[in-house]
Amino acid sequence: MQGFYGKILRINLTDKSYRVEELSEEILKKYLGGKGLGSYLLLNNVVPGIDPLSPDNKLIFTAGPAAGTGMLGSSRYGVFSKSPLTGLYAESYSGGKVAPVMRKTGYDAIILEGASSEPVYLEITDSTVKFHDATHLWGKDTYYTEDKVLEEVGVPGAQAVVIGPAGENLVRFACIENNYWRSAGRTGLGAVMGSKKVKAVVFHGQAKGEIADPELLKSLIKSISQKAKNNPGVKAYQMYGTTQMVRIMNGAKAFPTKYWSNGTYEHWEEISGDSLITNFEVKPRSCPNCFLACGKLTTVKEGKYAGLTVEGPEYETIYAFGGLCCINRLDEILKLNDICDRLGMDTITAGNLAAFAIEAVNRGKIKADLQYGNAEGIACLLEDIAYGRGIGAILAQGIKKASEEWGMEDVAIHVKGLEPAGYDPRVLKGMGLAYATSTRGACHLRATFYKAELSGMIDPATIEGKARLFIEFENRLTIFNTQILCVFFRDLIQWPELIQLIKAVTGWEYTQQELEEMANRIVTLTRVFNSREGATKAQDTLPKRFFSEPINEGKNSISEEELSYMVNEYYRLRGWDDQGFPTSEPCFF
Repeated sequence: MQGFYGKILRINLTDKSYRVEELSEEILKKYLGGKGLGSYLLLNNVVPGIDPLSPDNKLIFTAGPAAGTGMLGSSRYGVFSKSPLTGLYAESYSGGKVAPVMRKTGYDAIILEGASSEPVYLEITDSTVKFHDATHLWGKDTYYTEDKVLEEVGVPGAQAVVIGPAGENLVRFACIENNYWRSAGRTGLGAVMGSKKVKAVVFHGQAKGEIADPELLKSLIKSISQKAKNNPGVKAYQMYGTTQMVRIMNGAKAFPTKYWSNGTYEHWEEISGDSLITNFEVKPRSCPNCFLACGKLTTVKEGKYAGLTVEGPEYETIYAFGGLCCINRLDEILKLNDICDRLGMDTITAGNLAAFAIEAVNRGKIKADLQYGNAEGIACLLEDIAYGRGIGAILAQGIKKASEEWGMEDVAIHVKGLEPAGYDPRVLKGMGLAYATSTRGACHLRATFYKAELSGMIDPATIEGKARLFIEFENRLTIFNTQILCVFFRDLIQWPELIQLIKAVTGWEYTQQELEEMANRIVTLTRVFNSREGATKAQDTLPKRFFSEPINEGKNSISEEELSYMVNEYYRLRGWDDQGFPTSEPCFF
């Protein structure tokens, strides 16, 4: 089979066994790989109503069929499960060097099920699975763990994914880390891995998938590379990475600040991409087969954190700690970034929770040494969350639990239990639609619709036509995630390039309409998964504060009626009823 191996690896951690299962061409043609395959396997392998942290949950890894082919932007893997943070559909992706090596194990997907009685790490190859004792690694940070398991396996070129203390201690927003600073960051998949007592998974192998048309793939890569020459967006990523968004979002007055109470941060220039380049040693870093080099390996040159090196900070980390927590020093943000990476925690949720805790202190709900701008207090809080100490034990359960515990449900900012990224929907109303309808919670990456609103493709303030354009973005990026391509290539890889890529790798020819139908099928599948878990239309909404608290001196707001209009239009265009369910009984095999 070209482009695929036609095999799934199923690993039972309870009895330390594994088996290889065949995967039909029919399923692959219907869902391709990556998100399509991972979501299909999740729906058909997870029993409704199970505890996400129980042995009954599954943790599914996929690398897209484009991984390891040399395709630009293809060095990403996906992870799928039921989220311990939201109780709903979970997906997360990570870049770095893992995906091409994961593909060399010879499987289209790897399913972890059951739970080990003692800490283990897995070694997965194209010929075997080994279960290694990880007792000596339990409690260690992610950097140490990654180095140690690769040293112990001792195979040149092997790659690993790991969890830190947060995952071990079942922090519900723990993430899975690789290559030190790359994260499958959102929805708490590190906690699922920790619940199964898996400290790390090491991949290596010699399997090589067959490509249908290598010359067509070479031609495609060349044409994309030509298109990228002198492209201003490419140059911006090469220069600033995602830190460019600090200037852009403050300019748009949509930069969430002081726990979502303002749209600009008065000290934004001090935490901008220009400040990073000027005041720190910054080296560009790229994933394999990528010329964007958006990663910025940053070293602090002076002060109490002199010598600290982190790949980052990314825009979302700057927004979460710099904007929401009002920290105006990049070295302090870098330190908090480093703490989260070592402990294995999502920086978006961590920064949101820190700011929420500061609000709780200011409102007299709790007592803690926390205040806006105080990075040291937040650093201590992050440690307390990871180890379940004091108020950290409450925050480790996520924003929904903490807001209920402290009587602050109307203050908390989240959708379905997941906090939004750094794009305020009171300015970018299409992002309100994105947050409300995403099956994993307030997600910005399923469509990256901020691109359409910030670039002038559509007026950020309008609601007319938003759902239709949003679906166009979401459909294309859903197909991106079947191949698992980096979303930063969205301007360079349009429908014609996607059609050509799939044909080159698999030999299968699809029209754009057929791929859009596939995307709709995959999005609907994730919706069905959530409905099985009790999700309803009532959850496709935004936090109350977004409706009742305008920002930017009252100039920017979004109403419940505006959101309802967009959501209902979205349902209609997806072919769902007025409650957001498919109008005909879907068949997902």
